Amino acid sequence: MTKYSLAQLTVLHASPPELVRIAAVAGYDYVGLRLLEVTGGDSWPLVSDPLLLRQTRDAMSSTGVGVLDVELARLTPEFDAASLRPTLDVAGELGVRHILTQAHDDDWARLVHNFGNLCDLLASYGLTADLEFLTWTKMRGVNEAILLLRSANRPNAGLTVDTLHFYRSGCRIEDLSTVPPELLHFVQISDAPAEGPSSVEGLIFAAREDRLDPGAGELDIAAILRVLPEDVAVAVEIPNSRLAGEFTDEERARRALVATKTLVEKTKAQRAALI
Repeated sequence: MTKYSLAQLTVLHASPPELVRIAAVAGYDYVGLRLLEVTGGDSWPLVSDPLLLRQTRDAMSSTGVGVLDVELARLTPEFDAASLRPTLDVAGELGVRHILTQAHDDDWARLVHNFGNLCDLLASYGLTADLEFLTWTKMRGVNEAILLLRSANRPNAGLTVDTLHFYRSGCRIEDLSTVPPELLHFVQISDAPAEGPSSVEGLIFAAREDRLDPGAGELDIAAILRVLPEDVAVAVEIPNSRLAGEFTDEERARRALVATKTLVEKTKAQRAALI
């Protein structure tokens, strides 16, 4: 049975215990937590706030909602794997499965070395390092990401496909279909117009504030789902600043989950019909 996770970016302002409760009300199995900063002040201090950590654990215990992944380990030139230990200790307390990571380093040898170090550290916590490619970086597509995974050659490395970045980067379904299924732990789903912004600024804005529920845009998300493992976890990552002013967080989370489940189940039925 497919499991669904409410990604932090969908409701970025919600604290971890709030996000867990929103997910429970909307019908999700998991949440994804942003415990490492991406842009200024957008992470939650579970490492330094014991009360917030306890409230998060209590919310998880009372709702049954787990934590699928923690973000975001950025592989920059200054990357220091050891600095992640306090966050990973918290991740261990919460039963996290995966750490989402991105590559932001143009030095290939250093990038491979740092990604390998990250994988080794995460392995000691029983976690996977799941690489997400981004349209506006050199690590912009499936092929580039797989090359890094193969170069690092670690058993706990994974590839996370974000459906928006997949199509904005011009990736091909044929390339994704050759990815070993054991590398695909979870997928991030959202929809968008077929034609994306032409500038980096526009691409970033669309990714962070203007995503659509499956079926509300024009991306062929079903084509991606058809080549992924049928039991892959689905993270619903659909931030939309315009809709945030029209609906409550719970309403947006529920609407997004209904649309996502509808697409996933339809795709499963199509698969079964072909067998």
